[in-house]
Amino acid sequence: MYAGTTDAQPRRPVTVSRLHKMKQDGEKIASLTAYDYSLAAAVDEAGADVILVGDSLGMVMQGRETTLPVTMDEMIYHTRCAAAGRRYSLLMVDMPFMSYATIETALHNAARLMQEGGAHMVKLEGTADQAETVSRLSRAGVPVCAHIGLQPQLVHKLGGYKVQGKSDAAADVMLNDAKVLEAAGADVMLVECVPATLGERLAQELSIPVIGIGAGPGCDGQILVVQDILGITPGKRPKFSRDFMQGQTSIQAALRAYVEAVKSAAFPTEEHAF
Repeated sequence: MYAGTTDAQPRRPVTVSRLHKMKQDGEKIASLTAYDYSLAAAVDEAGADVILVGDSLGMVMQGRETTLPVTMDEMIYHTRCAAAGRRYSLLMVDMPFMSYATIETALHNAARLMQEGGAHMVKLEGTADQAETVSRLSRAGVPVCAHIGLQPQLVHKLGGYKVQGKSDAAADVMLNDAKVLEAAGADVMLVECVPATLGERLAQELSIPVIGIGAGPGCDGQILVVQDILGITPGKRPKFSRDFMQGQTSIQAALRAYVEAVKSAAFPTEEHAF
């Protein structure tokens, strides 16, 4: 059993402080996306520590080319659906494109995600320039996950979905950004599509949990899109993902296999890293 569950100790809801203790204890954090009641309930039952209602729903659920068209009302709707399904997993939710362009809009929209949707933590993309927004949210009592590395909301500025932080100089800049965001009050750091060496360096040098997606096995935890691990995403599966339905007889077994693989450090391997 996982996420703090043993025969002698019933499973407890995952909190921010629990995630921090997991990092201190060297226990890997298993996370998955979910955008509706049924899958959120299944992911929760499988033992995931964190469920992310990502703005990736724009691509996975709506068939859009990017995450940019996703609105706050859509995020709140999907968050409310997922919140109804989870019992123990911490519910993290993306703030969609331009919903935190100013501190005032960030505070307003974070409040909506928590009050109307049931989010436990909000996630926002950005570098050190988001430090003041993170600080204000944190001071207002909003748990924050800062998202660095590949930032899908900047896809047009980046020129596509590309690995970030490949040079020594770029890696140093990203590490500095992460430390600034941590100092501003970020509770968790999510790092996407960076070399495995940088993912490990971030986990070693930050005191907060570092959850990776395409960031190598050295992170404190892993997150993937649930449709990717079930092998139902149209098109080519990302290099950093794996089809966990292979060899399984049910979706629930596949979800459990993913959680077990992350917890035991069997996933990801070098073949899933950059």
